[in-house]
Amino acid sequence: MMCASSTVEQVEPADAARISARGKIAPFHVMRVIDAVMARQKAGLPVLNLSAGQPSTPAPTAVRMAARRALDIETLGYTNSLGIPALREAIARHYRHTDNLDVDPRSVAVTTGSSGGFLFAFLAAFDAGDTVALARPGYPAYRNMLTGLGCRVVELPTGPRSRFQPTLAALDALPDAPSGLVVASPANPTGTMVTAAELAELSSWCDAHGTRLISDEIYHGITYGERATSAWRYSQRPVVVNSFSKYFSMTGWRIGWLLVPDELQDSVDRLAGNFTICPPALSQLAAVAAFEAYDEADANVARYAHNRRLLLHRLPEIGLDRLAPADGAFYIWADVSRWTSDSLSFAARLLEETGVALVPGIDFDVVDGPRFVRMSFAGDGAELDTAVDVLGEWLARVG
Repeated sequence: MMCASSTVEQVEPADAARISARGKIAPFHVMRVIDAVMARQKAGLPVLNLSAGQPSTPAPTAVRMAARRALDIETLGYTNSLGIPALREAIARHYRHTDNLDVDPRSVAVTTGSSGGFLFAFLAAFDAGDTVALARPGYPAYRNMLTGLGCRVVELPTGPRSRFQPTLAALDALPDAPSGLVVASPANPTGTMVTAAELAELSSWCDAHGTRLISDEIYHGITYGERATSAWRYSQRPVVVNSFSKYFSMTGWRIGWLLVPDELQDSVDRLAGNFTICPPALSQLAAVAAFEAYDEADANVARYAHNRRLLLHRLPEIGLDRLAPADGAFYIWADVSRWTSDSLSFAARLLEETGVALVPGIDFDVVDGPRFVRMSFAGDGAELDTAVDVLGEWLARVG
């Protein structure tokens, strides 16, 4: 009896080495700076950290107490996809306190940080191929996330004359109205804001042109002059993105929220149920108590204001005199073109030689960013003062 050959030819799959183009988006260099800072700290080397885009204070006392209670008595299972009712209601009340706005709790979607909020907002509002405009410089995750989702990103060049914010003139100059516009006020990395009147004009332009406004409001509450205004004061077509991370000092709790227009609510609900099931239960239960802690949060803002004054006074003394106004948030956007046209290597060398950690501007602006760095003043004032001394001595040597 003849037996069939048992020899099987081994064939390599044609796509064995394939990697999704979505995974090839630009890295977030801030995270790599944080890795380098942590490696120095682990090695026992000194660090003067002006890189962290987060408060140096813990969550408010009421939040931590609420978390302890929840750990003792709650099961901490799945919650509603868009957040527990108590938190959605508390966020809606927050807008009465801050903006004198009546917000329906059904318009609130609780998310896994503002990052989760941006993902849902972009997926609900835009399809692959849609054009979305945003300011350059700007938070890199906007650009990188939209690119990963297959959208076409149009960056609007800005500068000191426009206070690093998008303008109606820049929008009118586009060949076609974009499907979306991302506006951040206060902005990361510049700290600049659009005025209430400018936000109203941008919102009106978007409504008139069928452009979905995505309003990044995660630094609301952290301002040093004019208060920040929510886009929902002028229209309820924008998607508003906010978070407990900055004003309420809760970055690691990964809890944020959206204000969602009526026509997008079902889409966001479907996305949330499929992508994340629900936001972190413990963080939700604790975050309800954040709205008992305005005084504590405002005390942190007062400290940021002191640190801001310190840097705006001292940095020009060491030659860093081309700075964005820093109307809000806790960042200084500084032009370092006198010393370098490669802020990535500049920041790496500075950290290695002195322990001062800054963020290279290339993260926020791929064109002009190599001439800029971002400094955070959310940390300790005395450490900031020392960092300026060290930075000034280093610049004098390399300049």
